[in-house]
Amino acid sequence: MKVPPCALGVLLFFLTTTLSTPTAPAQPNPPHWQFAPTPPMGWNSWDCFGTTLTEAQAKVQADAMAQQLKPFGWRIFTVDIQWYEGEAQGHSYKEGAPLAMDDYSRLVPAPKKFPSAANGAGFKPLADYVHSNGLKFGIHIMRGIPRQAVRQNAPLLGTSARASDIALTNHTCAWNPDMYGVDMRKAGAQAYYDSLFALYASWGVDFVKVDDIARPYDDVQQAEIEAIRKAIDKTGRSMILSLSPGDTPIARGEHVSQHANMWRISDDFWDKWEPLYGMFGRLEKWTPYRRQGAWPDADMLPFGIVEFSRPTRFTKNEQVLCMTLWCIARSPLILGADMTRLDPFTLGLLTNSEVLAVNQSSTGNRQLSRKDDLIVWTAEVPNSRDRYVALFNAQDNDSPFDLSQAAYKSRVIRGAPGQDVVDISVAVTNARSLVLVLGDGGDNIYHDHAAWLEPALKGPKGTLKLTDLKWVSATTGWNEPRVNRTVDDQPLTLRGAPVNGIGTHAVSVIEYALPEGYDTFSARGVLTPGSQGQGSVQFLVLVDPHKKVMPERSSVAVAFKDLGIAGAARVRDLWKREDLGVFIDQFSRDIPLQGAGLYRVSPMNR
Repeated sequence: MKVPPCALGVLLFFLTTTLSTPTAPAQPNPPHWQFAPTPPMGWNSWDCFGTTLTEAQAKVQADAMAQQLKPFGWRIFTVDIQWYEGEAQGHSYKEGAPLAMDDYSRLVPAPKKFPSAANGAGFKPLADYVHSNGLKFGIHIMRGIPRQAVRQNAPLLGTSARASDIALTNHTCAWNPDMYGVDMRKAGAQAYYDSLFALYASWGVDFVKVDDIARPYDDVQQAEIEAIRKAIDKTGRSMILSLSPGDTPIARGEHVSQHANMWRISDDFWDKWEPLYGMFGRLEKWTPYRRQGAWPDADMLPFGIVEFSRPTRFTKNEQVLCMTLWCIARSPLILGADMTRLDPFTLGLLTNSEVLAVNQSSTGNRQLSRKDDLIVWTAEVPNSRDRYVALFNAQDNDSPFDLSQAAYKSRVIRGAPGQDVVDISVAVTNARSLVLVLGDGGDNIYHDHAAWLEPALKGPKGTLKLTDLKWVSATTGWNEPRVNRTVDDQPLTLRGAPVNGIGTHAVSVIEYALPEGYDTFSARGVLTPGSQGQGSVQFLVLVDPHKKVMPERSSVAVAFKDLGIAGAARVRDLWKREDLGVFIDQFSRDIPLQGAGLYRVSPMNR
């Protein structure tokens, strides 16, 4: 899913429909699994370029990829969303924007961005350039048929039906305004998808990421997934099929694994600890559906330089943890960085052949234990009694407060921005600290933009705007909290009138040290426009809470018997590429907070 990063993830768009389509019986080993026998490794333009990638930029990135990353297995080069919109900017979308389209309702590259696409050439010239670098060429598409084609009632190739005949105008994407769903019961619907993928095959496309199709995974989307599978198979080209957004419902695990090579298990993943921490549970949950050729996808790696020019927010420890988890769980590895600006640390993360071998060739990948967020994963080394072991310290100090002790908890608010407002008043007499928490409303949708409006302290000393007080610390689920602005840096207003306050995004924790002379804290809680009517949040206030601080390092251990190894074993540190010696019965290491280690354990008794 390509929601602007202001929506850390996908919007759950619940739709009711009476459409029902038959599902073919699952095959034990669908032929398309052969297209991705190992987790795909590559690059995608979204994290760094958003909707703005041009042909010139693409060629420079492809050159850098071929030179620095291809020797280590990174081969898929993907042009992400809005390549058909010549005026697209940033990470946002414009309703009604003119889209480049051929005579048969199919979107084509905008010549303003991709000059070589003019005169019907499409992406073939760019694909040829990417292929000349020894890489594979991929594109991102939105499922469905362009609304522009429906407005024009444009023809479809290979059928007498027209665009309006197959469009489901009441089945749309909640965050992108370009497409309508396709009613696969209608004559011409399959012909439309067949023509679409025949066009991609003629361009030389090797990888297709289809968005707005894996969640909520309703009957309409399921039918379109099946149509896309048929269309790809009909081309005879080995196109890898990736489905987005996440999280794909686990109940659809069998169906999605039978039709796609990879599918998103999370919302858009950005460089914040909370979604990284949440990926442990997501990847563990999807273990039964991790198969050779069908891969649960934890999303892109936001390392290096992203969002046009900023460095990743992840610490070095968090990046090592992220890469270790993606590898031991065999997620596809799709980089989002500017590949022309890879620093030595980032390049080292991406080119450690011993670490990458875990992702590309291990089997039986699974979580072995988890206690107090000290986590062990393991996997088998093919044709060997050796085992891979990943040790994680997923403890953190980002959420050091016990929310059950909150002095105030609002009801969950949702709906249109600014419509539902909660009034907050909390006693703070003689208090020394105040913590404002914005929690997710419990629906796991991360479009949770909200604000604390007119936050103030009142008491014998009068009224003090909290916006005039410096916070001690502040975290948020996406971007950064902002004073008198929304979290996506827009003016803070309520019903059209400017208002002071703090714009933030769930999950957010803002801590203040309180001055003397005040006995009441008051504010109003509200969703801001960035939520687009899809968010749900809860406001919590803690007064003088106990703050739990985790140690900087903790010991994480694995018993050899749990790996099927008896007695002594030799251990190698894969990140450091050094042998650590022989250990008896177990192995442990002090792992830094929000860090990880990755090891190969070789039994001495063979």
